[in-house]
Amino acid sequence: MRDETHGSDRDPERSCQESEVEPCFPSIRTAFGGDMAEQAVLDPGPQADPCAPPCSDGAQIFPAQALGWRDDAACGPADAVQGEASHQRPAEPRSAGSRGPARAEDACGTEESEDSRGPAMPDPASSQAHAGEGQQAVPSCDRIYAALDLGTNNCRLLIARPTARNFRVVDAFSRIVRLGEGLSGSGRLGAPAMGRAIAALEVCAGKIAARGVSRARIIATEACRAAENGADFCAEVERRTGLVLEVVDRRTEAGLAASGCAPLVDPSCDGAILFDIGGGSTEVVWLGRRAAGDDGPPRARIRSWASMPVGVVSLAERHGGVKVSRELFLKMVDEVLDMLEGVRQSWGVRPPGRIHLLGTSGTVTTVAGIHLGLERYDRARVDGAWLHARDINEVVDRLVGMSFEERVSNPCIGAQRADLVLAGCAIMEAVREAFPTDRLRVADRGLREGMLVQLMRADGAWRRHRPQ
Repeated sequence: MRDETHGSDRDPERSCQESEVEPCFPSIRTAFGGDMAEQAVLDPGPQADPCAPPCSDGAQIFPAQALGWRDDAACGPADAVQGEASHQRPAEPRSAGSRGPARAEDACGTEESEDSRGPAMPDPASSQAHAGEGQQAVPSCDRIYAALDLGTNNCRLLIARPTARNFRVVDAFSRIVRLGEGLSGSGRLGAPAMGRAIAALEVCAGKIAARGVSRARIIATEACRAAENGADFCAEVERRTGLVLEVVDRRTEAGLAASGCAPLVDPSCDGAILFDIGGGSTEVVWLGRRAAGDDGPPRARIRSWASMPVGVVSLAERHGGVKVSRELFLKMVDEVLDMLEGVRQSWGVRPPGRIHLLGTSGTVTTVAGIHLGLERYDRARVDGAWLHARDINEVVDRLVGMSFEERVSNPCIGAQRADLVLAGCAIMEAVREAFPTDRLRVADRGLREGMLVQLMRADGAWRRHRPQ
Protein backbone atom coordinates (compact mmCIF):
# COMPACT_ATOMS: atom_id res chain seq x y z
CA MET A 1 0.00 0.00 0.00
CA ARG A 2 1.43 3.40 -0.91
CA ASP A 3 0.06 6.69 0.33
CA GLU A 4 1.02 8.50 -2.87
CA THR A 5 -1.62 6.65 -4.86
CA HIS A 6 -4.53 8.69 -3.59
CA GLY A 7 -5.87 11.99 -2.53
CA SER A 8 -4.09 14.83 -4.30
CA ASP A 9 -4.85 16.80 -7.44
CA ARG A 10 -1.46 15.89 -8.83
CA ASP A 11 0.52 12.68 -8.60
CA PRO A 12 3.52 13.49 -6.39
CA GLU A 13 5.63 10.89 -8.21
CA ARG A 14 5.05 11.88 -11.79
CA SER A 15 3.40 14.87 -13.41
CA CYS A 16 2.05 14.89 -16.96
CA GLN A 17 5.02 16.91 -18.14
CA GLU A 18 7.43 14.43 -16.61
CA SER A 19 5.58 11.47 -18.10
CA GLU A 20 6.35 12.69 -21.61
CA VAL A 21 9.82 11.21 -21.32
CA GLU A 22 8.67 8.01 -19.66
CA PRO A 23 8.45 4.77 -21.65
CA CYS A 24 5.01 3.41 -22.46
CA PHE A 25 3.95 1.03 -19.68
CA PRO A 26 2.07 -2.00 -21.02
CA SER A 27 -1.08 -3.47 -19.60
CA ILE A 28 -1.20 -6.98 -18.18
CA ARG A 29 -0.74 -8.39 -21.66
CA THR A 30 2.24 -7.00 -23.57
CA ALA A 31 1.28 -8.37 -26.98
CA PHE A 32 -1.80 -9.60 -28.81
CA GLY A 33 -1.70 -12.37 -31.38
CA GLY A 34 -3.48 -12.04 -34.71
CA ASP A 35 -5.04 -9.11 -36.52
CA MET A 36 -7.63 -6.84 -35.00
CA ALA A 37 -10.83 -6.47 -36.99
CA GLU A 38 -12.24 -2.95 -36.95
CA GLN A 39 -15.88 -2.93 -35.91
CA ALA A 40 -16.11 0.85 -36.12
CA VAL A 41 -16.42 1.63 -39.83
CA LEU A 42 -15.66 5.30 -40.22
CA ASP A 43 -17.75 7.53 -42.45
CA PRO A 44 -16.37 10.66 -44.14
CA GLY A 45 -18.55 12.71 -41.82
CA PRO A 46 -18.17 16.39 -40.95
CA GLN A 47 -14.99 17.43 -39.15
CA ALA A 48 -15.15 20.70 -37.28
CA ASP A 49 -11.42 20.75 -36.50
CA PRO A 50 -8.40 18.40 -36.58
CA CYS A 51 -9.27 17.07 -33.13
CA ALA A 52 -12.77 15.96 -34.16
CA PRO A 53 -13.05 12.50 -35.70
CA PRO A 54 -15.69 11.65 -38.32
CA CYS A 55 -19.02 10.17 -37.35
CA SER A 56 -19.25 6.41 -37.57
CA ASP A 57 -21.30 3.31 -36.96
CA GLY A 58 -20.21 0.32 -34.88
CA ALA A 59 -18.61 1.79 -31.79
CA GLN A 60 -20.51 5.07 -32.41
CA ILE A 61 -17.70 7.61 -32.69
CA PHE A 62 -18.80 11.22 -32.82
CA PRO A 63 -17.12 14.63 -32.85
CA ALA A 64 -18.45 16.89 -30.15
CA GLN A 65 -18.88 19.87 -32.48
CA ALA A 66 -20.79 17.93 -35.12
CA LEU A 67 -23.35 17.11 -32.45
CA GLY A 68 -23.70 20.72 -31.41
CA TRP A 69 -21.87 20.44 -28.11
CA ARG A 70 -20.25 23.61 -26.83
CA ASP A 71 -16.61 23.53 -25.84
CA ASP A 72 -17.49 24.10 -22.20
CA ALA A 73 -20.54 21.86 -22.05
CA ALA A 74 -20.98 18.15 -21.62
CA CYS A 75 -24.48 17.49 -22.89
CA GLY A 76 -27.74 19.02 -23.92
CA PRO A 77 -30.65 20.32 -21.90
CA ALA A 78 -32.03 18.25 -19.07
CA ASP A 79 -35.47 17.93 -20.57
CA ALA A 80 -37.02 15.36 -18.26
CA VAL A 81 -36.80 17.12 -14.93
CA GLN A 82 -39.42 16.22 -12.37
CA GLY A 83 -40.77 18.60 -9.81
CA GLU A 84 -41.78 17.73 -6.30
CA ALA A 85 -44.27 14.91 -6.29
CA SER A 86 -46.06 12.63 -3.87
CA HIS A 87 -44.53 9.16 -3.82
CA GLN A 88 -45.51 5.90 -2.23
CA ARG A 89 -43.96 4.51 0.94
CA PRO A 90 -41.74 7.34 2.14
CA ALA A 91 -38.64 6.05 3.91
CA GLU A 92 -37.49 7.35 7.25
CA PRO A 93 -34.79 9.92 6.38
CA ARG A 94 -31.36 9.54 7.92
CA SER A 95 -29.70 12.49 9.57
CA ALA A 96 -28.27 14.92 7.06
CA GLY A 97 -25.30 15.31 9.34
CA SER A 98 -24.35 11.64 9.31
CA ARG A 99 -20.70 11.32 8.36
CA GLY A 100 -19.70 7.70 9.03
CA PRO A 101 -17.65 5.68 6.53
CA ALA A 102 -19.46 5.55 3.19
CA ARG A 103 -20.35 2.12 1.86
CA ALA A 104 -20.93 1.48 -1.82
CA GLU A 105 -21.76 -1.82 -3.53
CA ASP A 106 -20.01 -0.73 -6.69
CA ALA A 107 -16.62 -0.94 -5.05
CA CYS A 108 -16.59 -3.44 -2.23
CA GLY A 109 -19.22 -5.93 -3.12
CA THR A 110 -22.01 -5.05 -0.70
CA GLU A 111 -25.45 -5.62 -2.10
CA GLU A 112 -26.95 -2.38 -0.94
CA SER A 113 -25.82 0.97 0.34
CA GLU A 114 -27.84 3.69 2.00
CA ASP A 115 -25.52 6.44 3.14
CA SER A 116 -25.13 10.10 3.86
CA ARG A 117 -21.79 11.33 2.63
CA GLY A 118 -19.68 14.44 2.84
CA PRO A 119 -19.15 16.83 -0.05
CA ALA A 120 -19.00 15.31 -3.49
CA MET A 121 -16.72 16.74 -6.19
CA PRO A 122 -18.54 16.50 -9.48
CA ASP A 123 -18.72 18.71 -12.58
CA PRO A 124 -21.02 19.96 -15.12
CA ALA A 125 -22.57 20.94 -18.32
CA SER A 126 -25.12 23.51 -19.07
CA SER A 127 -28.69 22.36 -18.83
CA GLN A 128 -32.10 23.83 -18.29
CA ALA A 129 -34.57 22.68 -15.69
CA HIS A 130 -38.08 23.95 -15.27
CA ALA A 131 -40.34 23.54 -12.31
CA GLY A 132 -43.75 22.12 -12.93
CA GLU A 133 -46.74 24.41 -13.20
CA GLY A 134 -47.97 25.66 -9.90
CA GLN A 135 -44.87 24.53 -8.03
CA GLN A 136 -44.09 26.85 -5.15
CA ALA A 137 -40.89 28.80 -5.74
CA VAL A 138 -38.06 27.86 -3.39
CA PRO A 139 -34.75 29.78 -3.36
CA SER A 140 -32.35 27.62 -5.34
CA CYS A 141 -29.73 27.69 -2.59
CA ASP A 142 -32.28 26.05 -0.24
CA ARG A 143 -33.56 23.43 -2.66
CA ILE A 144 -32.91 19.72 -2.35
CA TYR A 145 -31.95 17.95 -5.59
CA ALA A 146 -32.02 14.28 -6.54
CA ALA A 147 -30.33 12.27 -9.28
CA LEU A 148 -31.28 8.66 -9.97
CA ASP A 149 -29.48 6.35 -12.40
CA LEU A 150 -31.12 3.02 -13.26
CA GLY A 151 -28.49 1.05 -15.12
CA THR A 152 -28.18 -2.45 -16.49
CA ASN A 153 -26.72 -3.68 -13.20
CA ASN A 154 -27.37 -1.06 -10.51
CA CYS A 155 -29.97 1.37 -9.24
CA ARG A 156 -28.33 4.42 -7.66
CA LEU A 157 -29.68 7.58 -6.07
CA LEU A 158 -28.02 10.73 -4.71
CA ILE A 159 -29.86 13.51 -2.88
CA ALA A 160 -27.94 16.73 -2.26
CA ARG A 161 -28.12 20.43 -1.50
CA PRO A 162 -25.79 23.07 -2.99
CA THR A 163 -22.94 24.58 -0.98
CA ALA A 164 -20.90 27.66 -1.85
CA ARG A 165 -19.17 26.10 -4.88
CA ASN A 166 -20.21 22.45 -4.87
CA PHE A 167 -22.82 20.33 -3.14
CA ARG A 168 -23.21 18.13 -0.08
CA VAL A 169 -24.88 14.73 -0.32
CA VAL A 170 -27.56 14.33 2.33
CA ASP A 171 -28.79 10.87 1.35
CA ALA A 172 -27.81 8.08 -1.02
CA PHE A 173 -28.95 4.64 -2.06
CA SER A 174 -27.40 1.93 -4.21
CA ARG A 175 -28.55 -1.60 -4.95
CA ILE A 176 -27.55 -4.25 -7.48
CA VAL A 177 -30.70 -5.13 -9.42
CA ARG A 178 -29.30 -6.71 -12.64
CA LEU A 179 -32.09 -5.27 -14.74
CA GLY A 180 -30.29 -6.41 -17.89
CA GLU A 181 -30.02 -10.03 -16.78
CA GLY A 182 -30.57 -12.25 -19.85
CA LEU A 183 -31.19 -9.25 -22.11
CA SER A 184 -28.35 -10.03 -24.50
CA GLY A 185 -29.92 -13.39 -25.30
CA SER A 186 -33.66 -12.66 -25.23
CA GLY A 187 -33.80 -8.98 -26.19
CA ARG A 188 -36.27 -8.43 -23.35
CA LEU A 189 -36.25 -7.47 -19.69
CA GLY A 190 -37.19 -10.48 -17.58
CA ALA A 191 -39.94 -10.44 -14.96
CA PRO A 192 -37.63 -11.18 -12.00
CA ALA A 193 -35.21 -8.45 -13.09
CA MET A 194 -38.00 -5.91 -13.50
CA GLY A 195 -39.35 -6.86 -10.07
CA ARG A 196 -35.95 -6.25 -8.45
CA ALA A 197 -35.59 -2.90 -10.17
CA ILE A 198 -39.07 -1.72 -9.21
CA ALA A 199 -38.48 -2.72 -5.59
CA ALA A 200 -35.32 -0.60 -5.54
CA LEU A 201 -37.10 2.29 -7.25
CA GLU A 202 -39.84 2.19 -4.62
CA VAL A 203 -37.16 2.75 -1.98
CA CYS A 204 -35.79 5.63 -4.02
CA ALA A 205 -39.24 7.17 -4.42
CA GLY A 206 -39.69 7.06 -0.67
CA LYS A 207 -36.38 8.79 -0.06
CA ILE A 208 -37.14 11.48 -2.62
CA ALA A 209 -40.48 12.19 -0.94
CA ALA A 210 -39.10 12.06 2.60
CA ARG A 211 -36.29 14.49 1.81
CA GLY A 212 -38.60 17.05 0.25
CA VAL A 213 -36.81 17.02 -3.10
CA SER A 214 -37.86 19.91 -5.32
CA ARG A 215 -35.87 19.03 -8.48
CA ALA A 216 -34.92 15.60 -9.73
CA ARG A 217 -33.61 13.93 -12.83
CA ILE A 218 -34.30 10.21 -13.14
CA ILE A 219 -32.65 8.33 -15.97
CA ALA A 220 -32.42 4.80 -17.36
CA THR A 221 -29.62 3.65 -19.62
CA GLU A 222 -28.64 0.70 -21.82
CA ALA A 223 -31.02 -1.99 -20.54
CA CYS A 224 -34.09 0.17 -21.18
CA ARG A 225 -32.63 1.49 -24.45
CA ALA A 226 -32.06 -2.00 -25.83
CA ALA A 227 -35.02 -3.99 -24.50
CA GLU A 228 -38.06 -4.64 -26.67
CA ASN A 229 -40.25 -4.16 -23.61
CA GLY A 230 -38.35 -1.16 -22.26
CA ALA A 231 -41.27 1.23 -22.76
CA ASP A 232 -43.67 -1.14 -21.02
CA PHE A 233 -41.29 -1.41 -18.09
CA CYS A 234 -41.05 2.39 -17.81
CA ALA A 235 -44.83 2.65 -17.79
CA GLU A 236 -45.03 0.07 -15.00
CA VAL A 237 -42.41 1.96 -13.01
CA GLU A 238 -44.46 5.14 -13.25
CA ARG A 239 -47.62 3.30 -12.25
CA ARG A 240 -46.00 1.60 -9.25
CA THR A 241 -43.67 4.35 -7.97
CA GLY A 242 -44.71 7.65 -9.52
CA LEU A 243 -41.21 8.03 -10.99
CA VAL A 244 -40.95 8.94 -14.68
CA LEU A 245 -37.86 7.35 -16.21
CA GLU A 246 -36.02 9.31 -18.88
CA VAL A 247 -34.35 6.77 -21.17
CA VAL A 248 -31.24 8.67 -22.23
CA ASP A 249 -29.23 8.07 -25.38
CA ARG A 250 -25.53 7.22 -25.34
CA ARG A 251 -24.50 10.77 -26.13
CA THR A 252 -26.22 12.04 -23.02
CA GLU A 253 -24.79 9.22 -20.92
CA ALA A 254 -21.25 10.02 -22.06
CA GLY A 255 -21.80 13.71 -21.36
CA LEU A 256 -23.12 13.11 -17.86
CA ALA A 257 -20.14 10.91 -17.02
CA ALA A 258 -17.85 13.71 -18.22
CA SER A 259 -19.78 16.24 -16.13
CA GLY A 260 -19.41 14.16 -13.01
CA CYS A 261 -15.71 13.34 -13.44
CA ALA A 262 -14.21 16.54 -14.92
CA PRO A 263 -12.79 17.82 -11.60
CA LEU A 264 -10.47 14.79 -11.51
CA VAL A 265 -8.68 15.70 -14.74
CA ASP A 266 -5.11 16.59 -13.76
CA PRO A 267 -4.80 20.34 -14.41
CA SER A 268 -1.14 19.89 -15.40
CA CYS A 269 -2.22 17.65 -18.31
CA ASP A 270 -3.64 18.45 -21.71
CA GLY A 271 -6.57 16.19 -20.89
CA ALA A 272 -7.67 12.66 -20.09
CA ILE A 273 -9.33 9.62 -21.60
CA LEU A 274 -12.39 8.96 -19.45
CA PHE A 275 -13.98 5.52 -19.57
CA ASP A 276 -17.24 4.56 -17.86
CA ILE A 277 -17.84 0.80 -17.72
CA GLY A 278 -21.53 0.07 -17.27
CA GLY A 279 -23.56 -3.10 -17.17
CA GLY A 280 -24.62 -2.96 -20.81
CA SER A 281 -22.49 -0.26 -22.46
CA THR A 282 -19.13 1.45 -22.07
CA GLU A 283 -18.56 5.11 -22.85
CA VAL A 284 -15.13 6.54 -23.68
CA VAL A 285 -14.69 10.32 -23.67
CA TRP A 286 -11.67 12.37 -24.75
CA LEU A 287 -11.56 15.29 -22.31
CA GLY A 288 -9.48 18.39 -22.86
CA ARG A 289 -8.17 20.58 -20.07
CA ARG A 290 -10.90 21.19 -17.55
CA ALA A 291 -12.46 24.64 -17.68
CA ALA A 292 -12.72 26.67 -14.52
CA GLY A 293 -16.10 28.22 -13.83
CA ASP A 294 -17.41 30.80 -11.40
CA ASP A 295 -20.71 28.96 -11.06
CA GLY A 296 -19.81 25.72 -9.33
CA PRO A 297 -17.34 22.90 -10.09
CA PRO A 298 -15.06 22.92 -13.17
CA ARG A 299 -16.67 22.33 -16.54
CA ALA A 300 -15.88 19.40 -18.81
CA ARG A 301 -14.26 20.08 -22.19
CA ILE A 302 -15.26 17.23 -24.48
CA ARG A 303 -13.12 16.82 -27.59
CA SER A 304 -14.87 13.63 -28.74
CA TRP A 305 -16.58 10.54 -27.42
CA ALA A 306 -17.51 6.97 -28.29
CA SER A 307 -19.97 4.42 -26.92
CA MET A 308 -19.72 0.66 -27.24
CA PRO A 309 -22.62 -1.77 -26.69
CA VAL A 310 -20.66 -3.87 -24.21
CA GLY A 311 -20.67 -3.84 -20.43
CA VAL A 312 -19.91 -6.17 -17.54
CA VAL A 313 -23.27 -7.96 -17.63
CA SER A 314 -23.45 -8.47 -21.39
CA LEU A 315 -19.79 -9.50 -21.68
CA ALA A 316 -20.01 -11.92 -18.75
CA GLU A 317 -23.18 -13.49 -20.14
CA ARG A 318 -21.51 -14.09 -23.51
CA HIS A 319 -18.32 -15.58 -22.13
CA GLY A 320 -19.20 -16.77 -18.64
CA GLY A 321 -18.18 -15.11 -15.42
CA VAL A 322 -17.80 -17.94 -12.93
CA LYS A 323 -14.96 -20.00 -14.38
CA VAL A 324 -12.67 -17.64 -16.27
CA SER A 325 -9.35 -18.98 -17.54
CA ARG A 326 -6.55 -16.70 -18.68
CA GLU A 327 -7.33 -17.66 -22.26
CA LEU A 328 -11.00 -16.72 -21.84
CA PHE A 329 -10.03 -13.47 -20.15
CA LEU A 330 -7.82 -12.50 -23.11
CA LYS A 331 -10.62 -13.43 -25.49
CA MET A 332 -12.86 -10.91 -23.74
CA VAL A 333 -10.12 -8.29 -23.95
CA ASP A 334 -9.78 -8.97 -27.69
CA GLU A 335 -13.51 -8.50 -28.28
CA VAL A 336 -13.54 -5.06 -26.67
CA LEU A 337 -10.21 -4.04 -28.17
CA ASP A 338 -11.58 -4.71 -31.65
CA MET A 339 -14.25 -2.10 -30.98
CA LEU A 340 -11.80 0.36 -29.48
CA GLU A 341 -9.19 0.14 -32.22
CA GLY A 342 -11.23 2.24 -34.63
CA VAL A 343 -11.83 4.82 -31.90
CA ARG A 344 -8.14 5.07 -31.04
CA GLN A 345 -7.04 5.41 -34.64
CA SER A 346 -9.72 8.00 -35.34
CA TRP A 347 -8.77 10.14 -32.35
CA GLY A 348 -5.06 9.91 -33.02
CA VAL A 349 -4.27 10.12 -29.30
CA ARG A 350 -0.77 8.97 -28.44
CA PRO A 351 -0.36 8.55 -24.67
CA PRO A 352 1.54 8.71 -22.35
CA GLY A 353 2.48 12.28 -23.25
CA ARG A 354 0.35 14.84 -21.38
CA ILE A 355 -2.81 12.78 -20.90
CA HIS A 356 -3.90 10.21 -18.35
CA LEU A 357 -6.71 7.68 -18.02
CA LEU A 358 -9.70 8.43 -15.81
CA GLY A 359 -11.89 5.46 -14.91
CA THR A 360 -15.35 5.49 -13.37
CA SER A 361 -16.99 2.14 -12.63
CA GLY A 362 -17.30 -0.51 -9.98
CA THR A 363 -14.49 -2.35 -11.72
CA VAL A 364 -12.02 0.51 -11.33
CA THR A 365 -12.96 1.25 -7.71
CA THR A 366 -12.70 -2.47 -6.94
CA VAL A 367 -9.18 -2.63 -8.40
CA ALA A 368 -8.26 0.44 -6.33
CA GLY A 369 -9.73 -1.07 -3.17
CA ILE A 370 -7.78 -4.30 -3.64
CA HIS A 371 -4.57 -2.40 -4.37
CA LEU A 372 -5.02 -0.33 -1.21
CA GLY A 373 -5.76 -3.45 0.84
CA LEU A 374 -9.11 -2.16 2.07
CA GLU A 375 -11.14 -4.44 4.30
CA ARG A 376 -14.06 -2.02 4.09
CA TYR A 377 -14.77 0.51 1.39
CA ASP A 378 -13.39 3.99 2.06
CA ARG A 379 -14.53 6.47 -0.58
CA ALA A 380 -12.17 9.16 0.71
CA ARG A 381 -9.20 6.94 -0.17
CA VAL A 382 -10.57 5.58 -3.45
CA ASP A 383 -12.09 8.61 -5.18
CA GLY A 384 -9.25 10.54 -6.80
CA ALA A 385 -6.65 7.82 -6.18
CA TRP A 386 -3.82 7.43 -8.69
CA LEU A 387 -2.96 3.93 -9.91
CA HIS A 388 0.14 3.16 -11.95
CA ALA A 389 0.33 0.48 -14.63
CA ARG A 390 2.34 -1.85 -12.42
CA ASP A 391 -0.30 -1.57 -9.66
CA ILE A 392 -3.15 -2.42 -12.03
CA ASN A 393 -1.23 -5.27 -13.62
CA GLU A 394 -0.59 -6.82 -10.23
CA VAL A 395 -4.25 -6.64 -9.15
CA VAL A 396 -5.65 -7.91 -12.46
CA ASP A 397 -3.17 -10.78 -12.49
CA ARG A 398 -4.30 -11.74 -8.99
CA LEU A 399 -7.97 -11.57 -9.95
CA VAL A 400 -7.54 -13.71 -13.06
CA GLY A 401 -5.74 -16.30 -10.94
CA MET A 402 -8.53 -16.46 -8.33
CA SER A 403 -11.25 -19.07 -8.26
CA PHE A 404 -14.87 -17.94 -8.17
CA GLU A 405 -15.02 -18.79 -4.46
CA GLU A 406 -11.94 -16.68 -3.77
CA ARG A 407 -13.49 -13.74 -5.58
CA VAL A 408 -16.66 -14.14 -3.53
CA SER A 409 -14.69 -14.07 -0.28
CA ASN A 410 -12.69 -10.98 -1.23
CA PRO A 411 -14.12 -8.00 0.72
CA CYS A 412 -13.77 -5.71 -2.28
CA ILE A 413 -15.77 -8.00 -4.58
CA GLY A 414 -18.34 -10.16 -2.77
CA ALA A 415 -20.98 -12.58 -4.01
CA GLN A 416 -22.99 -9.99 -5.94
CA ARG A 417 -20.13 -9.05 -8.25
CA ALA A 418 -17.86 -12.10 -8.30
CA ASP A 419 -19.12 -13.20 -11.72
CA LEU A 420 -18.83 -9.71 -13.23
CA VAL A 421 -15.51 -8.33 -12.02
CA LEU A 422 -13.34 -10.13 -14.60
CA ALA A 423 -15.55 -8.95 -17.46
CA GLY A 424 -15.07 -5.42 -16.13
CA CYS A 425 -11.32 -5.95 -15.89
CA ALA A 426 -11.28 -7.17 -19.50
CA ILE A 427 -12.96 -3.94 -20.64
CA MET A 428 -10.51 -1.88 -18.57
CA GLU A 429 -7.56 -3.81 -20.01
CA ALA A 430 -8.81 -3.16 -23.55
CA VAL A 431 -8.97 0.57 -22.80
CA ARG A 432 -5.44 0.44 -21.43
CA GLU A 433 -4.24 -1.39 -24.54
CA ALA A 434 -5.89 1.15 -26.82
CA PHE A 435 -4.63 4.17 -24.86
CA PRO A 436 -1.43 3.06 -23.08
CA THR A 437 -0.29 5.36 -20.32
CA ASP A 438 1.24 4.78 -16.91
CA ARG A 439 -1.32 6.71 -14.87
CA LEU A 440 -4.99 6.02 -14.19
CA ARG A 441 -7.06 8.14 -11.85
CA VAL A 442 -9.97 6.47 -10.04
CA ALA A 443 -13.37 8.16 -9.91
CA ASP A 444 -16.07 7.11 -7.47
CA ARG A 445 -18.51 9.46 -9.18
CA GLY A 446 -20.22 9.78 -12.55
CA LEU A 447 -23.73 10.11 -13.94
CA ARG A 448 -25.52 11.10 -10.74
CA GLU A 449 -22.99 13.80 -9.89
CA GLY A 450 -23.23 15.09 -13.45
CA MET A 451 -27.00 15.35 -13.19
CA LEU A 452 -26.85 17.17 -9.87
CA VAL A 453 -24.39 19.75 -11.17
CA GLN A 454 -26.53 20.37 -14.25
CA LEU A 455 -29.68 20.86 -12.19
CA MET A 456 -28.01 23.19 -9.70
CA ARG A 457 -26.24 25.22 -12.36
CA ALA A 458 -29.49 25.62 -14.32
CA ASP A 459 -31.18 26.92 -11.17
CA GLY A 460 -28.38 29.41 -10.51
CA ALA A 461 -27.67 27.77 -7.16
CA TRP A 462 -24.03 28.83 -7.07
CA ARG A 463 -24.72 32.36 -8.33
CA ARG A 464 -27.03 32.81 -5.35
CA HIS A 465 -24.29 31.60 -3.02
CA ARG A 466 -21.78 34.09 -4.47
CA PRO A 467 -20.89 36.93 -2.07
CA GLN A 468 -22.41 40.26 -3.06
